[in-house]
Amino acid sequence: MNIALVTYHDKGAYASPTVANEDDTLLHFLKTKGLNIEKAIWNDTHVRWEDYDLAILKSPWDYFDLIEDFYNWLAELKSKNIRLLNPIDVVKWNADKHYLHDIEKAGLKVTPSIFIGQGTHIDLKLYLDKFNGKQLIIKPCVSGGSKNTFKVTAVNVEEVNPKLDLLLQQEDFIIQPFLTEIEEEGEWSFLFFGGKFSHALLKKAKAGDFRVQHALGGTIHPQSPPQNLLEDAQKYVDQFAKGCLYARVDGTVVDQKFLLMELELIEPFLFLDTFENSYENYYQALLQLLTSK
Repeated sequence: MNIALVTYHDKGAYASPTVANEDDTLLHFLKTKGLNIEKAIWNDTHVRWEDYDLAILKSPWDYFDLIEDFYNWLAELKSKNIRLLNPIDVVKWNADKHYLHDIEKAGLKVTPSIFIGQGTHIDLKLYLDKFNGKQLIIKPCVSGGSKNTFKVTAVNVEEVNPKLDLLLQQEDFIIQPFLTEIEEEGEWSFLFFGGKFSHALLKKAKAGDFRVQHALGGTIHPQSPPQNLLEDAQKYVDQFAKGCLYARVDGTVVDQKFLLMELELIEPFLFLDTFENSYENYYQALLQLLTSK
């Protein structure tokens, strides 16, 4: 079986010099298990996808910058009957943060979210009032890496308003209350392989920032999660990550309850180096999916 480990054209925008190259380490590990696997860039026109039996999404980190091309690539794989992990339909659903509506409708807790359609003109002061004058986080519905993400307060709302109006001419945005628990306690990430829990960590922003991504100076703290939080995280995976090789559940604890921020099913960093059994857990999940088809 020929397997493609799907990556992107790395121009340095989403990498971090402080973090080991997870792709290369994982690729080497899977090769030692006897798998015929190699890297392939998702939008490289020289790649013959029909030469692969299976494609594994690992780090297509620029997909949201090229979303229509990405959707077309997914359609190409589907037309050529090439199996993708995670599954194509799940990936397309997960690419747009409107998926949070579906999760909330299923009865699971998510960060309160208001979706603003493309072409809308808005006054952010109204949304500050709606969330009781608290700070806001605003980002595109198709996004990653904190691209075009704003933290809005009463102090900078007049500055952000025209910027957002301009960006809204191009795409939909999502408005959420800023959760101070992120600054105080950090953001949880739970990693699941084949629907089974593997490892967890807390991500914390650097002083003076609100973004927890390690490429932006955030720090990583491996954890043994409390059982109640693990059970909560498992519910999102059980309902919305069926058939997935991997899933990352990101969220925080507010009033002693876990709130989902994002369910990452496309290109999450997996923090494999933070837990000694993570690579083996990944491999076993992959084997199970290969033999269950």
